[in-house]
Amino acid sequence: MIKLSIIIPAYNEEKRIENTLTSYIYFFRKNLKKDFEIYVILNGCKDNTLRIVQKLSNKFSEIKYQNFTSPIRKGGAIIEGFKIANGQLIGFVDADMATTPEEFFRLLNQINNYDGIIASRWMKESIVKEKQPILKRIGSRGFNFLTFLLFGLKFKDTQCGAKIFKKSLIKSIINDLIITRWGFDVNLLYVAKRKGYKIKEIPTEWNAIKASHFNLFKAMPEMFLSLIRLRLVYSKLNFIVKLYDKLPESLKIHKRYG
Repeated sequence: MIKLSIIIPAYNEEKRIENTLTSYIYFFRKNLKKDFEIYVILNGCKDNTLRIVQKLSNKFSEIKYQNFTSPIRKGGAIIEGFKIANGQLIGFVDADMATTPEEFFRLLNQINNYDGIIASRWMKESIVKEKQPILKRIGSRGFNFLTFLLFGLKFKDTQCGAKIFKKSLIKSIINDLIITRWGFDVNLLYVAKRKGYKIKEIPTEWNAIKASHFNLFKAMPEMFLSLIRLRLVYSKLNFIVKLYDKLPESLKIHKRYG
């Protein structure tokens, strides 16, 4: 069994995916030799991302991919990666390389006896090279505070896109993951907490990359709705979610919070 599987969800990443994959390949070939694999999970891409990934997969044996022609959202892509990953350790990282290979490797080296390790942009020692817009920072902190209130998660940053877990944790919780969009990371961390797994959070150096398909004013309501939905699922009021899901799409407040 190989040591590390890296899952990279990709949605219309033709401008960035080649640089990310080649950077990760050359770094981990040097530092882990052949003891790793990279799974790119394409999530309803409409651009040339698939062609670029195919080309790189033919060039580098460590790169594998699955292509979903219909959108399955970022969390759904990561879950599909979890299903096929072979590593003793299974991690995921964003396609934009906001987390460099060096920083992801630092996560790997500090997991030790923990069941999982996550990067944080909000710890005192963290370095964010380019500050996010003030509204995005306020929204991020508000989201994190709500995760603490609703789920008791004491992490400074649940949403940073760089995390590594032991395979035993992933296999234990994969069937309990129900959120595939903004609440995915919270869902994963909360289920792991409920099952008694120990997860460490460490500061990271993060390169703020402007998301090519991120709309703050559209995303924020969806993010908060996803948390409310998740909290209801894990409560005595879960029947509300079941009733809501049975409604016709035309009657739903918003159909993209999952």
